[in-house]
Parts: sequence; C-alpha cells; structure tokens
Amino acid sequence: MKKTLSKTGTSTTMCVILLITIITTIACWDELGSLVRTGNYDNTDNMVEIIMAKSATPGVVTVVSEQGKTEYKNYGYADAKNKKRVTEESLFELGSTTKAFTALCVILLENEGYLSLSDSVTDYIPSFEPTIKGEKVNIMIHQLLAHTSGIPPWSIRLIPEGTTEDMLEKTIHNVSDIALDTYPGTAYNYATVNYDILAMIIEKVTGKRYQDYMTENILVPLGMTDSYFSTGKEKESDKLTKGYRVFFGRSLEYDAPRYYGNIAAGYLVTNSKDLERWINAQMGIGDIPDNLLKAIQQSHQVDIKMAGYEGENQYYSFGWSIDTKNRVVSHNGSNPNYSSQVLIDLEKQQAIFVLANLNSTAPSLIANNIYENMNENHMNKFNYDDVYLLIDLVFSFLVIIAVVILCVQAIKLVRGIQLNIKDEKTRFRKMTDSSIALILSIMLLVLVMIWPYILDYNYLMIRVWMSYSIFIWMGVTSINCILTIIINIKKIGIIRSSL
Repeated sequence: MKKTLSKTGTSTTMCVILLITIITTIACWDELGSLVRTGNYDNTDNMVEIIMAKSATPGVVTVVSEQGKTEYKNYGYADAKNKKRVTEESLFELGSTTKAFTALCVILLENEGYLSLSDSVTDYIPSFEPTIKGEKVNIMIHQLLAHTSGIPPWSIRLIPEGTTEDMLEKTIHNVSDIALDTYPGTAYNYATVNYDILAMIIEKVTGKRYQDYMTENILVPLGMTDSYFSTGKEKESDKLTKGYRVFFGRSLEYDAPRYYGNIAAGYLVTNSKDLERWINAQMGIGDIPDNLLKAIQQSHQVDIKMAGYEGENQYYSFGWSIDTKNRVVSHNGSNPNYSSQVLIDLEKQQAIFVLANLNSTAPSLIANNIYENMNENHMNKFNYDDVYLLIDLVFSFLVIIAVVILCVQAIKLVRGIQLNIKDEKTRFRKMTDSSIALILSIMLLVLVMIWPYILDYNYLMIRVWMSYSIFIWMGVTSINCILTIIINIKKIGIIRSSL
C-alpha cells in the first residue's frame, strides 16, 4: 500500500518553514548573546543604562548615601507608553525589602513588652499547628524572623489572591497545618509566608491592622510620609509607576494580581525621598526617635544561635542578610512586576537602594556595582545574568520551534499522511516507530501538564510570576503532542489496514 503527498508542494513548504526557523533562531541567539556578553561602562550612568537595556527594564531609581550625603538618580520611564519619566517622587513596590520594616516592628513590640521573640506562634494564633513527620511542633517568633521555622519555600503558592481584609487570615489558615521541611530552628529555608505570620501576630497583640500600626509607629516617626502599604484597595496614586514583565525579550505593562495576605512580606510602596530617610536611619543619621534608633541597632545584631545561616560570615536575621565580617546588611526584593535591592555598609556609612518597575536582577547588579565603585574597586566590565529574562528568551525560542512543528503537523493532517509500505519488514518498522512516537507524545504531554508541580509551583504562580512565553510554549507544545498522538494513531490504523 502507498499513500503519498505532492513532493514538490511538501518540499517547498518545508523549505519556507526551515528558512523561518533559521531567521528566528539567529534573532533569538543575538538577543541571548546580548544578555550574557560582558558590558563596558565608563561611569555609573552608563552602567545603569546598559543594564536597563539588557534587562528590558523601563525605569530605575538609585538612592546613594555616604556619610549622610545623599544623591538621587532617575533613569527611564515610570510609564513607557505615555513617556512619563521617573522622578525622585515616583512610587515603586519594594517586594521583600519590606521584610526589614516588619521585623523592626516586632523588635519594637518586644521592647515595649507586647511579646517575646522566644514565644511560640501558637500563643497568639492557637489554630496554627504545623507538623513534621506527622507530629505537631511549635515554631518560635525568632524562627519566623530568621526563616528557620522549617516552613517550605513553596508555601508562597498558598497565599490567596485578593484585596479583602480577610486575606491575611485566609493566608494563615492555609498554612496552619503545613508539613514542615525541617525541625524549627535547625536550618535556614527562606519562605515569605514567615513574615505574613508575623503580621498576624502584630495585629493580635496591638489590636490594629498591620498597615495602620506600621504607619503610625515606623513610617510617620521616620518622616516617610509618601510611603504606604498597598492592599490593592487604596486609591492609586498618579505617582505610582507602571509595573512591567518581560515577554519575548521586551517589557510589557503588567497589572499584577494583588495579595493582601502578603502585605507584610512585600507590599510597601515608597520612593527615593522616603528611602533616603530609611537608609540613613539604619546608619543612625537623621532625626530618629530613641525607641526606633534602639530597635534599628538591635536589628543589625546577629545571635548566631538564632539567625539563619546563609554561608560563611553571612546570616539572615530581622529582615536582613547580614555580613558579620564586614558589617554589611542587604536584601533584595521581587514582586511580579517590581524589584529592588538595598545594601548598607554600617562601618563605612555607605548605603544604596535601587528600585525598578520590572521583576529582574538588575537592581542587585546595579547596587553591587555602585558599592564597588564607591570603594574604588572600579569595574570596567561586568556580566549580566538576569534569570527572568534568560528564562523568557529560552522559552521564546522554544515557542518559535513549537510553532514551526505545529505548522508541519497541521500540513500532515490537512494533506494526508504519507506512508510507503513495501514489505513486512517496512510494515513492522513503521508500526514500531509510530507506537514509540505515540508513547513518547503521551509522556511529553503529561510532563508538560505537570512540570510546574514537580518544581513545587503551580499554574497560578507561573501565570503571575513568569513570562507569558512559558504559557504559550506549554499551550503550543500540548497541541503538538495531541496532534502527534492523532497522527500516529492514524498511521497505526493505516498500517493495520494494509495487512
């Protein structure tokens, strides 16, 4: 039996598809090469602009303080579509650099006798009963602060989307019986939910909403009057920058979902002017109330027995990653459409805060480069390795390949399946090939559908945090698998009918 397609038509189509593949591959390879290639810069402005271009970041602000002398610098756009420039009054979400504010509040409450860091969480939230190996265990407040509670990092996916005031309570409910990865106090394991639990404790002991108590006792006393904790229900300020995400190597405006339940871990909104007050306060500079100054100094101290061990001379404590050798405190922050980095050298009285309206590692690289230059370790070259953009480019390339394969599959189905069965040996080989292709297609389809869960993610997290190119690849690849399954079932049917 012999079933064939028009060879001329098929060859022409395949040549066109191959040409498209080559062109798009070259384009993607050029983008990828630009990402990993070393960059040169002559000054800070040039360095920031190069990094912004490589990471597709629309807007960046830097706040640099040395011995109390502060300089603001603004780059790019708060709103790229309307060409609205970033200023020192432009507002950004901080992401996890919010955690140091929450930790400072907990220290204040201990100093005022509201709680003790050695208290168990269940003293304040009786329904909170985590387990390990099926047994209930107690987590202490200081273990939440240091990320040594044993709560797994994937617990972030248990934070419900929403802006109603019960979202914090729902978040705590979702993790109340969570199975821990390690016994509390035995290992450092960064989990953003730790600080959401702290927010609930703050509300329990003060009788006030987290954001209200924080504003009254930290933001206002420090003069951070433009800053606020975003619940998603407040009237949006015209000074708030637009958030973005990467898509096919470009930034795309992105209004990310809101998570009231994660307010204490990532949703302080602020600007350069207010952050000047914050970083200077960390160095004891400025008009700081005595109770806050004492608490700030405590937040920089490391009790090795209680802190989370991150590496040699590096510990996590009170919302800071602390280098005990050089007395440098730092932290990075990421929300789905914003990112930040703070770095403070307490010994040299140097501080840098960098904000961006795109989730990327650009703020971290910029802050570290500025710090090196401040200390005369001038860098003439640098490597840029933004994880989010790299993932986007890889999956953008995979999308192109998947679309090409989809075109081939569609052509096969429309024009008919080509088989040339001459003898029994050929029949057996084609039957074997089709059966293997069928099994592999089913396996790949299952893998594409479940891989987020294998990596301790879920579809919602991929949708919120990652590039759209990942979802498009998943969709097109799933269709390809289904078409391959259909084609090979048809092939097997044709082979059997030829008997």
